[in-house]
Formats: sequence, C-alpha cells, structure tokens
Amino acid sequence: MHTSKAQNVARIILGVFLTFAGVSHLTFNRTEFLAQVPRWLPVNPDVTVILSGIVEISLGLALIFAVKYKKHVGIAAAIFFVLIFPGNIAQYINKVNAFGLNTDNARLIRLFFQPVLILWALWSTNALKKKN
Repeated sequence: MHTSKAQNVARIILGVFLTFAGVSHLTFNRTEFLAQVPRWLPVNPDVTVILSGIVEISLGLALIFAVKYKKHVGIAAAIFFVLIFPGNIAQYINKVNAFGLNTDNARLIRLFFQPVLILWALWSTNALKKKN
C-alpha cells in the first residue's frame, strides 16, 4: 500500500518529536520525566528515564530514516506508547506535578492524548493496513 504525503509528513513530525523527547530525557527534562516514573516499577527511576530516552531517540530516528521498515517501526512506537502509559496514569493517580500538569484536570486530559499518539504511529507508517 502506498503511503500518502500527509502520512509521510506525520511520520517525520512524530520522529522529530520522539527524538527531541528522548534527548530531553537525558538532558534538560530529566527531573520532569523522573516524576512520571511509577513508584511501583521495580527499576531505578533514573535508569528508567535514561533507557526510555534512548528508546525514544532510536524510535524517532528510525521513523525518520528507516523508511523501508516504517511499518515495523510504527508498530514498535505504538507498543512503546502503550508501555509508557502507566507513567501517565501514575502521574494522575499520585497527583504528581510535571510538565506543567499541575491540576487533576490537566493530568486527566493528558491521558486522552496517549491513544492519539498510538494511532498517529500506526497511521503515519501505514501499519494499520494489512499489506504495505
């Protein structure tokens, strides 16, 4: 199946977003990301932030440059967004302020953006189509 120009632009934008977010995990937003790590996770929060940042950078660059494998990368990105969703839920449940989300309503609204990211990853890479 052919990928439209809009899908390609969306894929690249998502790739840039993920790459930027990953770099920010390792640098200037480290504290904000640490606040989102669920307390029940049996891994050191700093290790979690570093590893998730590396994964985000990898996925972002793959979305931009690994066009031949875009469908697989889109599926991997969607899975990643599912796997990090508990951090968003934990931020809401534990009333943790991070990224300017300092009210229950703001944290709740943020939860509804995760499905958008999942669908964005799948649609922009044509991963929703049976054949590519």
